[in-house]
Amino acid sequence: MLEFAETLKLIRLAQKGNEQAKEKLVLENSPLIKSVIKRYCSKGIDYDDLYQLGSMGFLKAINNFSEEFNVKFSTYAVPMIAGEVKRFLRDNGIIKVSRGIKTLGLAINKYIDEYTSKNITSPNVDDIAENFDITPQEVVFAMESSRAPISLFTSIGQDDENRQQELIDRVASNSYGNNDIDNFLLMKIIKNLSPRDRKIIVLRYFRDKTQSEIAKDMGVSQVQISRLENKIIQNMKSNLVW
Repeated sequence: MLEFAETLKLIRLAQKGNEQAKEKLVLENSPLIKSVIKRYCSKGIDYDDLYQLGSMGFLKAINNFSEEFNVKFSTYAVPMIAGEVKRFLRDNGIIKVSRGIKTLGLAINKYIDEYTSKNITSPNVDDIAENFDITPQEVVFAMESSRAPISLFTSIGQDDENRQQELIDRVASNSYGNNDIDNFLLMKIIKNLSPRDRKIIVLRYFRDKTQSEIAKDMGVSQVQISRLENKIIQNMKSNLVW
């Protein structure tokens, strides 16, 4: 990793359009970018593509960073990197279905409507398979393929404090954090946290537990965990200033 003074110097140059400065910042911070994108490796996106997305987020962090933020550049860059990947998943993450399957699914739905209007009852899978001369398995596959998948970024209402929540806020990741992020952002200060605060941070960011799961484990409400987490993060940021 670059020293603080050199990082600032390169950021200033990069913001003035110096491409070599940008390239050096990306190269020297490659471990940081990789540490952030690791948690998205199970989302069906090629690792190289993930790295490119992470690099795009990192470049945005370079362009938008200001010394007046009073935080370490790496602290500012991490959410920018993650945000670029999440934005891609939200906008491009829908499963693609072949045109033939889509056409079959539409035809089946039309057949079901016509059959139901004539016979009052709906046709079963075998009836549909016989009509289209396909197997029951193919019927199920075509019908399921016509259903739009639910995005992790689908709005699911508001929490107890009237803040908008998405489905991803209620779902735990299968990944269990990684030592890279720990080394870059938390190792220097996590040891100074109280046992309670340390537990919340470890469960939330190293075990990927939801706020609801942590609240249940600690015997408090999800709202309390949300408030505590925000307070802890703010305190941690203040300890990461230059």
